[in-house]
Amino acid sequence: MAKEAAKISVQPLGDRVLVKREDKPEKKSVSGIILPDTAEKDKSKRGSIIAVGPGRINDEGTLIPTTLKTGTKVYFNAGWDNEVDLGEDNEEYFLVRESDILAIIK
Repeated sequence: MAKEAAKISVQPLGDRVLVKREDKPEKKSVSGIILPDTAEKDKSKRGSIIAVGPGRINDEGTLIPTTLKTGTKVYFNAGWDNEVDLGEDNEEYFLVRESDILAIIK
């Protein structure tokens, strides 16, 4: 049976941004024991921008372009309602508004 490698292409609309969540680095206790992800309360809110929409349209009908670019590492607000399933590898993707990006990581 041949396995098909279907890539899904996503182009965010408006001021939305597609973010791929980064894994949190392993945490160790003071005694050197590695703590698994299940021991942590929440997952990382850090990720990389994969795709960017054109921007938002204001009340006058003018396009205000987004200031973000693909490849930028960011902190973002993630919620259960903005997680998207792209059917790829077991990665987590989020479709968030530009205003949900809290900071750019330099």
